[in-house]
Amino acid sequence: MRTRPPKTTLAAATAVTTALTLLAPGPSALAAPARSTALTGSALTGSVFTGSVFTAATATQAADGSYTVTWQAPDAGNVTVTAVTDASGGGTARPVGTGGASGTLTASGLPSAARWYFRLVPANGTPLVVADRSLHLPHARNLRDVGGYRTADGHWVRMGVFYRSNKLSDLDAADQATLAADRIKLVVDLRNLQERLDAPDKLPAGASYKVADLIDVTKGLPTGDGLTLALLLALPKLLSSAKDAEQNLGYRLMVNAPSARAAYHDLLTALAAQPDSALFHCTAGKDRTGWGAAVLLTILGVDRATIYNDYLASNTYYGSDSVRANWLDAAFAEVDRSFGSFDAYVRQGLGLSDATIAALRSRLLAS
Repeated sequence: MRTRPPKTTLAAATAVTTALTLLAPGPSALAAPARSTALTGSALTGSVFTGSVFTAATATQAADGSYTVTWQAPDAGNVTVTAVTDASGGGTARPVGTGGASGTLTASGLPSAARWYFRLVPANGTPLVVADRSLHLPHARNLRDVGGYRTADGHWVRMGVFYRSNKLSDLDAADQATLAADRIKLVVDLRNLQERLDAPDKLPAGASYKVADLIDVTKGLPTGDGLTLALLLALPKLLSSAKDAEQNLGYRLMVNAPSARAAYHDLLTALAAQPDSALFHCTAGKDRTGWGAAVLLTILGVDRATIYNDYLASNTYYGSDSVRANWLDAAFAEVDRSFGSFDAYVRQGLGLSDATIAALRSRLLAS
């Protein structure tokens, strides 16, 4: 997280550093758990799903406004591609072309629209809708779709449903109109009070606003053994990078701090209850938002490698070296250390019910 830990946390870090020579912990006390195998969504829900015929599919917008659509679907037969202006596959439609079970098509000359989606219709199987992940908003460069990923059990995460972003305080009228056209009706703000006061959100028309502050002191801050061990696990990073040490601590606290667990509970339950599109964000859209997206995608059954790629994409959209894989390693390791499994973290740490998990999967997963 970019937000600095409270002074009490920093003081504790100093005390722990001084005490290290007296504590002399063995190697096992400081070693972070190995990166665990990602849980599939079906493991969280106990359900079994049938896979999509599409094993890969993307749409990428070029600087000249054209789009390249690619796919792989070995059992699909021919695939017909249509450009549409609605995530459901409707709205204004323009034919793009037809290809085989594996193909690439270019769509150019499309009229202006808030967002173009591409409906891929196979001769055998269920259609799939994809879009360029970024909305290309100049005043929110890390604003992008959470969907468009294939799950381990063969589903696809729907696009045009939930978005992740950096702060919305710099949006202009055109940006707000784009978000309104995408029917974003809920914005969840993960920032702290001072950040919200310094840079208040500019909401799209008709959107409601919810705060899920990770360091809301009224929800509880980490204390005792949990804080001490988080500090001990982060401190070895000082040998290579002060930035790594700070972020390793921050990411562990995003997992085990009571206020953070309450915030992610509120975020995910709000998303599950939202019938329209929604957006969640922090200041840069990479740390607090990055972990929120990682939790959501894990619940949906997206594999761990894809989740890391989504997380690391902030280095492309927001700026070089915005995030590092070892920071996300720290969060997943803290899940294992504190809760034993991701399923336990979701159910016990975040307090998500079966109904909430099922609602998220029903809302987001396409066959």
